[in-house]
Amino acid sequence: MTRLTQASIETLARRALVRHGASEVQARALAAAVAAAERDGLKSHGLMYLPTYCEHLTCGKVLGSAEPSLTRPAPAVVAVDAGNGFAHAAIALGLPALIEAARTQGVAALAVRNSYNCGALGCHTENIAQAGLVGLGFTNAPASIAPWGGRKAALGTNPWSLAVPDGQGGARFVIDQSASVVAKSEVIKRARAGEPIPPGWAFDASGETTTDAGEALKGTMAPAGGYKGVGSALLVEIFAACLTGANPGLVASPFSGTAGGPPGTGQFFLAISPDASSAGAFAGNLETVAGAFIGDARLPGTRRFGAREQNTKDGIEVAAETLAALEKLAGTAA
Repeated sequence: MTRLTQASIETLARRALVRHGASEVQARALAAAVAAAERDGLKSHGLMYLPTYCEHLTCGKVLGSAEPSLTRPAPAVVAVDAGNGFAHAAIALGLPALIEAARTQGVAALAVRNSYNCGALGCHTENIAQAGLVGLGFTNAPASIAPWGGRKAALGTNPWSLAVPDGQGGARFVIDQSASVVAKSEVIKRARAGEPIPPGWAFDASGETTTDAGEALKGTMAPAGGYKGVGSALLVEIFAACLTGANPGLVASPFSGTAGGPPGTGQFFLAISPDASSAGAFAGNLETVAGAFIGDARLPGTRRFGAREQNTKDGIEVAAETLAALEKLAGTAA
């Protein structure tokens, strides 16, 4: 096990992405997100996915030379076409305009279309919270959840995220959760390692609960909270696909494998100025709500913030095999 700084991971990840066809704009935004995910202990959105990103650059599932373009269709609406590049560069282009619009209009929206996977959604909504705004985000994914009572996938795992400002340039808390019991990347990770998954995570192709990760990938993901999870996935699909003009999960190609071309999925963000709607009561009411989370009752994001503090101080643990793979991708292996 080796300990690296966040900056070192970011540099190696950027080199790997550029070496496999990403422009500096695309690589810089994604590498920063990969390194931040590792810093925050979000391994399933960090270096684990870098080989897939590089493979998808090489095969054309994501366009490394894409240049996101921004338009302003309405005073409180920012739209960015990612051009089938990584979502990170498109979001980075749109967030400053979103924040400016929310401060002047009270509430504003950012719609991103034709993108590929935005990684940890909470990283983006936290950026909104750091600007003193409440950030709400949605991102859709290729279909892997069946409607309640059905067997055929119709909706993606479709995460949503809420980040709330703390009034001091940070986030009081961050919620980032998918509509499935667990992120699909966790099942993919177990399948690659030949490990079983816990009961209740997924169904096989016949609709039966399975602990075989490989069979789970042939079937569907289990929605969190039963039919309520399907409702959550549908909510996200409306915002991230229908309202952005992106591909619905039924049309999008998989994020795994090399078949199908660019998935063309979308993201939707709302930024809300607390003072514009609360008549000055936001900060006090927030503390009343958050104050109930004491002792072992942790606010969402507590583990993420704890890992961030620890890893910033001590360095980020990277397994030897992961580092070797990263250096090989970056062309820096001895």
